[in-house]
This record gives sequence, C-alpha cells and structure tokens, in this order.
Amino acid sequence: MNQVTLKSGSNPPASRLCIWRAGSSTERLEFLPCYDHYIALDWSKTNMSIARISNKRPGKIKIIDTCSDIKELKHYLNNQEGSKVLTIEESTPAHWLYVELRDYVDRIIICDPYRNKLLSDGPKNDPIDAKKLCSLLKSGMIKEVYHTTDELYQLRKYVSAYEDLIKMGVRLKNQRSGFLAQIGKPKKTSERNFDSTSNFILKNIDASIESYQSGKEEYEKLFEELCRKNKRLKYLKTIPGIGPILAVKIIAMVIDPKRFRSIGKYLVQRILRTYCGLVKHIAESGGRIYGKRTPRFNRVLKSVYKTAASVVINGKSPIREYYDYLISIGLTEYNARHAVARYIAKISFGILKGETRYQPYLWREKKQQKNNDDSSKKRKEV
Repeated sequence: MNQVTLKSGSNPPASRLCIWRAGSSTERLEFLPCYDHYIALDWSKTNMSIARISNKRPGKIKIIDTCSDIKELKHYLNNQEGSKVLTIEESTPAHWLYVELRDYVDRIIICDPYRNKLLSDGPKNDPIDAKKLCSLLKSGMIKEVYHTTDELYQLRKYVSAYEDLIKMGVRLKNQRSGFLAQIGKPKKTSERNFDSTSNFILKNIDASIESYQSGKEEYEKLFEELCRKNKRLKYLKTIPGIGPILAVKIIAMVIDPKRFRSIGKYLVQRILRTYCGLVKHIAESGGRIYGKRTPRFNRVLKSVYKTAASVVINGKSPIREYYDYLISIGLTEYNARHAVARYIAKISFGILKGETRYQPYLWREKKQQKNNDDSSKKRKEV
C-alpha cells in the first residue's frame, strides 16, 4: 500500500479520516490524513463521471459527466489545488487508471465494489454512482484493493492469459470427445474414415487443439525462464509439489509478502475473507454456532495449494511423511489433505518473506520440541 505523500504547497492535514484497509494485511480501520478534495471516478469506455467533495464546502458534491478522455482527466486533477484523494472501483481498466493517475493525486484508492452496497440502492447511472462513491470515500466506508506499480504485478497478466488458454484447451478437448460420442466412437480413436461433415468438423477441432498445445508450450518455456532469473521463484520451486507454473502463480498473486503481517493474515486475511481460501469462518450468534461460512478468496492461490497437496500425497517427499503422520493420529484423508495444503501455503509464505530455500522436516523438529517441553513440565510437576 502506498504511503501518503503531500505535494509541495499543500496544507498539512488538520483532521483525520479512517478507511477499511483491505488489500494488504488484515481488515482494520486505518487512519489517514484529511484531504482538501475527495474525488470519485466512474469510468467506462465512452463516458466518465467525476464527483468531488471539497473541505471548503463539504455539504455539496460537484459532478462532471463527460466523454472518457484520460488527458482531460489528468488536466482536471492537476487543476485542483491542495491535497487530493481519488477512488475508483475495481474493474478491468482499474490498474491502467491507477498507473496513469497516481502522479496527479496524493493518494489513489482502488476500492472493492462488493462492499459498496449503497450503489445498488435507488436509481442507477454513472453520475449517481460517482456521487455515492464520493460519499463513501468521504465517510471512510470503502475497502481498498491491493494495486502496485511493481514489475511483478505484470506476472498477473501472464497468469490470467495462461489460465484462459488452459480453459480453452479443456473446452476444445471436451468438444472433440462429445462430437466423437455422437457418432458412436471412443474419444481416443485414431480412425479418420468418417463422412465428409464429420471429417471437416474434426479437422478444425484438431487444428485448434494443436494451436492450443503450441501456445501452452510457449507459456511453459516462459515460466521456466522466469524461474531461472528470479531468486524467489527458484526458492519456491524447492518446495515439493511446486513446479515453475505454480511458483509463478504464487508470486504473481502475492507480489509483496510484507503486505501480510503474518502467516495467519495470509491464510485468514480479514474478518470476512480468507486470501488463500484454505480456512472457513464459524457463523456464531447469541452463543450458538450455526455452521461455517465460506468467505471470498483468491481462487488462483487455492487451486495452487490444492494441486500441490495432491502432487505431494501421490509421491515421495518429506511432506508426504507429514501426511502419513496426520493419518496416523486419526485425521481423515480429506482433513489431512487439507492440512497439507495449508502447510504448503505456510512454507511458501515463509520462503517469500525470508527469501530462503525450503528446509524439510521442520514439522518433525517442532513436534519433537513440543514433546520435550511436555516431558520437562511433567518432571517438574512430579
């Protein structure tokens, strides 16, 4: 999260504003300096709406609704004298706007639209949305989503495109299998002596599958090259079950491990959300527990750790021994597999934060230390 830096010539903050900080460590109130201008932007491909509240006239919201033009927007922001904070809802162009506008304001906040329930109340259009968003910003009711200009943030584009490619490949292979099933042939058949219609369709599907395989190989080569150049990616690959693809996915999602204060905040980030999706929240009211609630989470990271756990369990490694130990003490296979996924998540977080290689059997050393401590306590009691 970027630190607030007031530009030269701006007045020092006289009061303080609190917002929910949601993109880095844990959900908590963060107190920020008060600004001279609170600006909200609703951006679309053809239209932009700007709402502004000034500290000189806090009861009035000024709204501008015009054609989308990044140059005009920069000119507008530059003409506002004093300190400025700008908020934009998370969307497809949000990161591009973050990079383009961050030098024109003292602070830019990309907020979570899931929490902005006020926008769904009453009539809806771009000026009204910008006005309501500006009110939420002024009252400190927005939740920030993590954005940065770090070069590692570009890895998210690679990961997103790669996942889209894999989904396309799965769809094509399923399409091919389904078409062969329609004409009574097994999906792995090598026969090509069909009618002209079937031959034409299969020829085009096979060509698309070949293109997909070629693109997939190019991405895999790119990820391997990135792992050779980046020290943290090399260290992540030392974890059993983590290869080049999974290592790139982890670092692309985490980027800066320091934005999480501890492993607990990495596994359980914020009161209403788990970042990795490996922990559920207990639903409790009036002293009664009503089950568990599945919170929002990063689906890429959950897939990474679940995949790594499956690979480890089906192979031979120190973490597989940890899985066997969990089974021996009475855990079910499902719970043991889930515990292994959380264990791999903890290891990867420690490697990213400490920039060290994977050290096996730490779980065994901690278990032995705990047994020794328990034995010493019993001897003292006797």
